Amino acid sequence: MQWEHVATLPDNFISKPLRQLLMQDWFMPKHLIYSLKRGQRVLVNGAYLPVNFSVHAGDLVALRFVPADFQTPFQDIAPDSAATVDVVYEDDGLLVVNKTPGSKTHVNQPDEVGATLDHVAAYLAPHGQQPHMIHRLDQETSGALIVGKDPAVVPILVRLIKEKLIQRTYLTWVHGQLQTDHGTISLPIGRDPEDQRKRTVDGEHPQAAITHYRVIRRTANATLVAVQLQTGRTHQIRVHFADLGHPIVGDPLYATDNQRQRMLLHSWQVKLPLPYTFKTVLVEAPVPDSFTTFEKQTKKS
Repeated sequence: MQWEHVATLPDNFISKPLRQLLMQDWFMPKHLIYSLKRGQRVLVNGAYLPVNFSVHAGDLVALRFVPADFQTPFQDIAPDSAATVDVVYEDDGLLVVNKTPGSKTHVNQPDEVGATLDHVAAYLAPHGQQPHMIHRLDQETSGALIVGKDPAVVPILVRLIKEKLIQRTYLTWVHGQLQTDHGTISLPIGRDPEDQRKRTVDGEHPQAAITHYRVIRRTANATLVAVQLQTGRTHQIRVHFADLGHPIVGDPLYATDNQRQRMLLHSWQVKLPLPYTFKTVLVEAPVPDSFTTFEKQTKKS
């Protein structure tokens, strides 16, 4: 098993050492660069090139990875039915799926099945590929979930998320009317000492948490909000809006809805720099019908 990534450097590329391209432009960790160098598996225009030599616009760069380059090149994920997999973007190295509400991103118990990654494993199996988790969404959250298709993209994507170079925008309906059209919530989040499932502002071992939002529209009793996270704490959006007195509609932990329904939190858009390229894509997961249904209901009430 091998994985290859090939790219032609664009016309506006400024000549630089190959090492700089790999580290600074493509965010490759040092240990991967060392492995490619040691195995002479980095080719420029078909020939091995030492990483201190320069590359130029129009050069064809090919990187070939082998299992020994990675601690966990293969994933122990049991394939489940691929019927529910809704792919909104796919290329050779990754895919973005529209996660269904109520499904876990990954299983938590040894004999458990039915998580989103299990379904993606079934989708990829006919092509001899396996899913690699890059990030997660809460079980009740729907929408765009990035999944790696080979281990070479994993450290790149994880770093892009960590350094906020992947921009994710969520949509959510919250109870009540937010008074400002946009704002920033900067409140530390820690564990809730009274409920291990929950997080709370200024809870145990709090960490800085920053949420940016803008109002899309309002109804008499609710507000549709677009949200971007500057930090990525557990339940961050849910906790921040609940603390403001505007919990997310349908939130089973932080809201007290009279009528049970799914939580209206959706990973809507992902602006994603593609690994081993100079391209960026904007991927959008269609807004669920439950958002429109709720808006119609709240307008009638």
